[in-house]
Amino acid sequence: MTVTEERERTRPRPATVSGSSSFRALSVAMFKGFVRDKATLFFTFLFPLMFLLIFGLIFGNQGASKTEVGVVGEGQVIQALERSEAVELKRMDSAEAAEQQVRSGDLPAFVAQDGTDVTLRFAASDRTRAGTVYGIVRGVVDRVNVAATGQPPRFELDSAQVEDSSLKPIQYLAPGLMSWAVSIAAVFGAALTFVNWRKKQVLRRLRLAPVWPLTVLGSRLVVSLGVALLQFGVFVGIALLPVFGLQLSGQWWLAVPLLLLGTLAFFSVGMLIGALCKTEESANGASNLVVLPMAFLSGAFFPTDLMPQWLQNAAQVLPMRHLNEGMLDVMVRGEGVDALAVPALVLVAFTAVLGLLAAKLFRWED
Repeated sequence: MTVTEERERTRPRPATVSGSSSFRALSVAMFKGFVRDKATLFFTFLFPLMFLLIFGLIFGNQGASKTEVGVVGEGQVIQALERSEAVELKRMDSAEAAEQQVRSGDLPAFVAQDGTDVTLRFAASDRTRAGTVYGIVRGVVDRVNVAATGQPPRFELDSAQVEDSSLKPIQYLAPGLMSWAVSIAAVFGAALTFVNWRKKQVLRRLRLAPVWPLTVLGSRLVVSLGVALLQFGVFVGIALLPVFGLQLSGQWWLAVPLLLLGTLAFFSVGMLIGALCKTEESANGASNLVVLPMAFLSGAFFPTDLMPQWLQNAAQVLPMRHLNEGMLDVMVRGEGVDALAVPALVLVAFTAVLGLLAAKLFRWED
């Protein structure tokens, strides 16, 4: 037996550590590191909550606001406009004063009635509100004309909104901003953790230790899932406050498993970024480059209907888009488990594809 072989034979072996013990120890260590990092806590909880508070306060009473229209004179059309409660009327002394306010942008339009003559003047610079006012006034004039003939209307319109009349914009803001917050925590958490550990050779030591690679991955994943549940509780708890008035549908709890599937998808994104980047700076930049555009394209900040159709179609491949839609269905629209079939399948497929790609590119050391 050579000297080298003898040294190898007599070298002390590391004690075998059970899988559950190492998994628990790594999970606790990662969670403590997460809690002690003030910057991570800020961007995981406080930063997204700032958007929820700001948007919730700004748009909280949007549902109760009406377009203000100037009126001059009296008559059946003016009275019908007032009864319709579709617009807020502002009494003006003269048509000249009303027109001046329309020209200066203080009012979108004004209506003047003198006997049977009805005048509508609007500002074409705001086409959206001008079109709304024109449609309302045109409809009121038509109804008054029909009533003046003494003939019953031939067609009757039965209109009502499908949602609860007390719904507020917070119903749609909360799920989108929550999805964005979860993506931040999962993507940045996975990417920066693995890059930092590789840079400090922690992964190399773990590889030499009697610890399964899946134990390392699973412990970090458990922390991400736990953080997502905490975010869900914090966001929903704050949005339920009377100042915001979130109203949950009957099967709102179905959002929890969907949120966990979304966390898996975002975690796979973070793993891929962590496998490709060598420094924390590059991982941070790549994570921002992925998460922020995905939030805008997925409807976290504004409705996707405002985007061009081709961009809406392209956004269908994004996991946040399906997470948003699924959470809206079960939290706001009163849908059941059937509404989660497509979002869940997309999130699982996205996780599998990116997870396999990240595993193939993963490196224990530079």
